[in-house]
Amino acid sequence: MARNDDSSIPTGRLRRTAEVGSVVGSQGARYVGTRAANIARSSEEAAEAIERRHLQAAEQMVRTLGRMKGASMKVGQLASFIDTEFLLPEYRELYQQQLSTLRTTAPPMPWTKVRSVLDEEWGEPVEELFEDFEHDAAAAASIGQVHRAVLCDGRRVAVKIQYPGVAEAIASDMQNAGLIVRMAKALAPGLDAKPAAEELKERVMEELDYELEAQNQRAFARGYRGHPFIRVPDVVTRLSTTRVLVSEWVDGMGFEEVKRLPQAERDRFGEIVFRFCFGSVYHLQHFNADAHPGNYLLMDDGSVAFLDFGMTKHLDKDQIQLEIAALEAVLDDDPERLRVALHDLGFLRNPQKVDAELLMAHVRAIGGWYMEDREVTVDSRRVMEAIAAVSDPRSSFYRLMRRENLPANELMGRRMESGVLAVLGQLRATRNWYRIGREWWFADPPATELGEQERAYFASRGEKPARSFAARQT
Repeated sequence: MARNDDSSIPTGRLRRTAEVGSVVGSQGARYVGTRAANIARSSEEAAEAIERRHLQAAEQMVRTLGRMKGASMKVGQLASFIDTEFLLPEYRELYQQQLSTLRTTAPPMPWTKVRSVLDEEWGEPVEELFEDFEHDAAAAASIGQVHRAVLCDGRRVAVKIQYPGVAEAIASDMQNAGLIVRMAKALAPGLDAKPAAEELKERVMEELDYELEAQNQRAFARGYRGHPFIRVPDVVTRLSTTRVLVSEWVDGMGFEEVKRLPQAERDRFGEIVFRFCFGSVYHLQHFNADAHPGNYLLMDDGSVAFLDFGMTKHLDKDQIQLEIAALEAVLDDDPERLRVALHDLGFLRNPQKVDAELLMAHVRAIGGWYMEDREVTVDSRRVMEAIAAVSDPRSSFYRLMRRENLPANELMGRRMESGVLAVLGQLRATRNWYRIGREWWFADPPATELGEQERAYFASRGEKPARSFAARQT
């Protein structure tokens, strides 16, 4: 049993339930007290008191979620890059700023605790396997933390070590799925409760297997080796195990710094994220479902390194063709054909009971940003409108949503799509996303300079534009 000190992960179900509940409930009670006290304060004093309370709430959220790790921390990471509509605009940046620390500077565990994992997994002393190994963590996340190291051959590597006790903590979180989803909805309105609970469970449980992650990362590294602007670090297979993942070290600028770059550079960064996350579906029939900005690094040469492949998904050609058929129906403004296509994909149990025109409007509300033939700036308003369109009871699509179904094999794709949209929204990235998409859907000529570089890259590897995915060209 894990010791109950500040560096141990709380593992018991009752204890974790109490801690998650307290981070929401105690702050709610304090808000009530602050508002009551404000009656006797001037408007300036009242505003300052409320702002202090919001800051304290955000800081407590970060401390509690960071220490708990596992699924609870995932919720906080998610909320840090989706604009939280439940807050007044003047407080949203404060919460995002605090919660963003969970992406890159979450509380690490002491070396003595994670060292035990290395000893158990390798069976050899760390000192014999590495020329140098930094005991202080370079980064910490929900399931493990990363340490810098140097191999005996001089290669710099990142060693990701799974936290001792995290498996027990996650098992407790999975029993508390309802509580976690309620918290997720409080932080990021728009999450649909049942799919969110299932997504958390499936994604986090798979992320516990670092051997599976290493396999995924190797596949992406092979698929993009030598790419002009996409970089996936190589895995050091001989040192990677179920609880330890060793890969090439990459230096680069983190997402918070990227957000402060000139707009043209943010647009380019956003296009690269879009081309990697969406494009890999068509180039590799494989995509990373965890579109998390904490895993993107802008390198000195302008390329973007993509890290963390704990949750990926393979797609077969038939499913991709069905998705393009649905897209063609939208582009042709054919509601009836769209209704049939979504039924074929498993989204509609009984298509005849669904209003085809309303269904068309719904799909455009969610994905219109990459279905419109014009330059589109993705901003917070568009992000929240897309989220509301899939889960908000106040939405005009609510009755329609109750007739829809989210099939298991589509869940990860929708998760990736919403994650990319949220990242682009933080960048306020502008592109004609539709024209970029047509490069993959219908083998159209490259729409941008990056598209020309990418087309040349895949042509040099003997890959032709994927015309076979589309039933026809629009």
